[in-house]
Amino acid sequence: MKKIIFLFLIIFSTKMYSQNQTNERAKWFVNDRFGMFIHWGLYSAAEGVWKGEKVRYDNDYAEWIQYRNQIEKKEYVKLSKRFDWNEIDPEEWVLLAKKAGMKYITITAKHHDGFALWNSKSSEYNVYNYSNPKRDIIKDLSEACKKHGIKLGFYYSHWTDWDHPYSWDNSKEIYWLDKKKFDIYWQEKVIPQMKELLSNYGEISLIWFDMWLNHNETIVTKEQLFQLKNLIRQMQPNCLINSRLGLSIEEDKDVDFRTLGDNQLGEFKYEYPWQTPATVAHSWGYNVNENEWKSTTSILRSLIGNVSLNGNLMLNIGPTSNGSVPYEIEKRFDEIGNWLSFYGKSIYGSGAFDLRNDIHDWGLTTYKKSNNGKHYVFLNIFDNQPGETLKFTGILESPSNVYLLDKKSKTNLNFKFNKAVISVKLPKNLPDPYVNVIELEFNKKPKIDQALVAESKYGGYSLKFTNSISAQGKSLINKAKRFGSIPPNIEIKDSLKISWKIFIDKPSKYNLDISYNFQKKITDGSLSIKVNNKKFKHSLKYTGKTVGEPIQDFIIDRFKSFTVGQIKFDYPGFYTVDLNIKTNPQNTLQWQWLWLDELEN
Repeated sequence: MKKIIFLFLIIFSTKMYSQNQTNERAKWFVNDRFGMFIHWGLYSAAEGVWKGEKVRYDNDYAEWIQYRNQIEKKEYVKLSKRFDWNEIDPEEWVLLAKKAGMKYITITAKHHDGFALWNSKSSEYNVYNYSNPKRDIIKDLSEACKKHGIKLGFYYSHWTDWDHPYSWDNSKEIYWLDKKKFDIYWQEKVIPQMKELLSNYGEISLIWFDMWLNHNETIVTKEQLFQLKNLIRQMQPNCLINSRLGLSIEEDKDVDFRTLGDNQLGEFKYEYPWQTPATVAHSWGYNVNENEWKSTTSILRSLIGNVSLNGNLMLNIGPTSNGSVPYEIEKRFDEIGNWLSFYGKSIYGSGAFDLRNDIHDWGLTTYKKSNNGKHYVFLNIFDNQPGETLKFTGILESPSNVYLLDKKSKTNLNFKFNKAVISVKLPKNLPDPYVNVIELEFNKKPKIDQALVAESKYGGYSLKFTNSISAQGKSLINKAKRFGSIPPNIEIKDSLKISWKIFIDKPSKYNLDISYNFQKKITDGSLSIKVNNKKFKHSLKYTGKTVGEPIQDFIIDRFKSFTVGQIKFDYPGFYTVDLNIKTNPQNTLQWQWLWLDELEN
């Protein structure tokens, strides 16, 4: 049991991001927002298959095939003979990144297999010694990035190295590794190779480490990580370092940005720069059996979603052994780049607006202040039909102009402003098949009301725990279970008082519907709703059970909605909605939402 109180302050104070907190090194990072990840190495020639067997283990990551399929090094290196070393041209990767609107590239200079993609003097296990003709892929990529104005970063696996006898691999969890031996690996391979990468390839924008656990859960010591970090600061002072170094941002403020989990999109506005590493399909390295390709629309929504929370997206390619990029990736990159060429002002240099990013169900907002002193709020529309009226809630000032961004120009749109709602009539023909963008222009940063719940595009208000202005009582927050069959809910065993603020922009009538799960057949609890000085009471009712999946042992408690009453708003204005729930401590109530359902006049 945990006490939940003043949710508004929790949501809007502790998770808010201040751009001013970004250090000077990371200014370009939060401006550029979109980058390319490249997973390429010996594993690219295996293509996720070894001697007729696909890569083992349920994550199915093709770049892990040496470890998962237990391939001896002498066999693994034979993959180098499958490469067409004359055809491989890293400049093509750079041109693809530029075409896609990406501003930086991060390549797997050394992945977990320990194989270096440059002419390393610290380890013979490198591309120069196993290619014919001799190649230094990092050198070629570095020169191409300089030529085309793309920032370059390196992925370096510092914790795990399947080649070095004293490095970490998962078998060490069974056959343990002495920390002194691990330090031999650290000093004779990690540090010297990092010196090479930092010395020989010009300005490096970031080093992307891949230890997904904190150092206190691994064999790597804090002292070793500081040695590595200090080396980077000494040799490349402007180079960014990510949190997968093994030092969290909370532990070390000198870490430049947080890396979320693989394909993990943002949920909050963090107080520091952050990034999602993401794939177009599932695997990172090339997998010939890949069939889980994400759509262009899905990728764009992920990018916009992260930017709306002050985050970045780094999207991966897994080239083949001849350097070519799968058609599905090239096609999506082309479409994304085309979208960014017209609507990129909503992404580059933009970030979160001060309202909650999920306040509207038609899409997400991003924000930027331009060099001319104007302030722009971008409405990135995911799901609105042409000709409909789009409502934007929360700004307390009228914009000077409202534009629909188009591929040729921007079009003035007619709009109405009513105290806290901007209503925009969408044209009958919207220009973009993926995401349309409306630009609100202000002469100064507009005042807002963070407490407001926006009207749904369906003509109602969805009042949940997450968008309340205050909550008091002993309650337990339950996440969704069974893939959402059991929805997220608030478990109440005594009482809960919770409030919301809404703005009604026209005289209207609404049903008050509430959804909950209650398994006691004898009613000994109640709830009341107060709005516009009118109070409605409801006795809790038994909701019963339902079948989650037929012909399976999957019986769940049912969540059911009930109409509590009907409320009429005679005048536009701001209103507070209060919900008070009381139950017997022995009889648990799981409350889901309160829905104000607009009725047709």
